[in-house]
Amino acid sequence: MTDPRKILLAEDEPAIVELLRYNLASAGFEVISTGDGRMVCDLARGQQPGLILLDWMLPNLSGAEICERLRDAHETRNIPVIMVTARGEEQDKITALNAGADDYVTKPFSPPELLARIRAVLRRTAALPQLPATRALVAGPLAMDLAQRRASNAGAEVRLGPTEFRLLKHFMEHPGEVYSREQLLDSVWEKDVYVELRTVDVHIRRLRKALNDEGDPGLIRTVRSAGYALNVAHEGGA
Repeated sequence: MTDPRKILLAEDEPAIVELLRYNLASAGFEVISTGDGRMVCDLARGQQPGLILLDWMLPNLSGAEICERLRDAHETRNIPVIMVTARGEEQDKITALNAGADDYVTKPFSPPELLARIRAVLRRTAALPQLPATRALVAGPLAMDLAQRRASNAGAEVRLGPTEFRLLKHFMEHPGEVYSREQLLDSVWEKDVYVELRTVDVHIRRLRKALNDEGDPGLIRTVRSAGYALNVAHEGGA
């Protein structure tokens, strides 16, 4: 089980490491750090941190590649990741989110802003483990075990990051209902003021890819000028 008070800091600039370590420790977090991209996944598996702060430009392995590896591994797929980088173009943000990041912070940043983002992500990811152990959801070919944080499509396991898991959970709890991007932000991201509307579209694409749901109509239906809905009439599988 992950420890929400433990943060894995993947950063190779000593001044930033010192600044973040001081501020995170002052806020009550235990900090584990590495500046080597090759070490991040091993540390994440062994230490099970509550969150990973991941610099994009690490030696030996990029942050985007690391994020994809974290999401592919069973032991680390549910650990939230905040990408920290000097790359601030919109396409860079989309690349980071597509790789599996839950949030994106552009350098330079203020420590209070980063701490607020960390707490917001931890609030979102801490909600699911508190659910009753027997709770499960079923909608069409989809099934979800909330206690084990597992999902399947037509019996085949679906690998989901934390945000996609919450997004699918929301749709399965409200099958057939159409939700706008703003409503999804309020329900899935819990009114997190730092999340942009475009982020919803990115996570919908990631969810569809994980479900092998690229057809039209598919499980996740786009309602023009309205939003998205779970297509309960869909009988396809992964």
